[in-house]
Amino acid sequence: MSWDEAFAHRYDEWAAAMTEDIPFYVGLALEADGPLVELAVGNGRVAVPVARATGQRVLGIDISPAMLAQARAKAAEAGVELDLREGDMRDLSLEEPAALVYCPFRALLHLPTWADRRRVFERVAASLLPGGRFAWNAFAFDHAIAARLDGRHDDDPVPHTLRYAVGDNRIDITLDGGGTSSLWWATKNEWLGLVDVAGLEVESLHGGFAAEPFTDESREYVFVARRP
Repeated sequence: MSWDEAFAHRYDEWAAAMTEDIPFYVGLALEADGPLVELAVGNGRVAVPVARATGQRVLGIDISPAMLAQARAKAAEAGVELDLREGDMRDLSLEEPAALVYCPFRALLHLPTWADRRRVFERVAASLLPGGRFAWNAFAFDHAIAARLDGRHDDDPVPHTLRYAVGDNRIDITLDGGGTSSLWWATKNEWLGLVDVAGLEVESLHGGFAAEPFTDESREYVFVARRP
């Protein structure tokens, strides 16, 4: 997976504008009858509100020790219980099956290949209770936006430069102070293929967190899949 620990020190600033996903994932967690698991839990930005709203312990997995340290501090400050584990989502293995596995803030795009994502989807499917859900969001790639932003420096939300490698379906985000994080985008059909090969079923696909219909103008995939 692509993650540079240099990003951990600026993550709160980087993610400050992303708030609309929290009620969405909290809502799914409140409907879940069983264990809750967050992949790429990061600093607990979503897991802490989920644990607070549900009164349940959330199992959070991440490859970044620095992000997990932040999550522990945030959980302690909020007075909630997170079971935080350092690990790779491609190796997901649970002691008991989950009612909900979710992966917010486009974190599945840190996986560079379709094979990597297939492995995650298959591990998630094997880790869900019958009827359990897998939810995630990812941006819908726009070539016009890529052409406009390629090589551009921006100070918001933190000083950084974007580079697009269209032939590799990759975006590189490089902070001014050092540290590069890469994302590999996927099409709707690729996501649907992953759902299919994992033996899951699409419950819903929306173009935003307020259940907006997914259309040609949508710039975000918001998926919920279910284990039959």
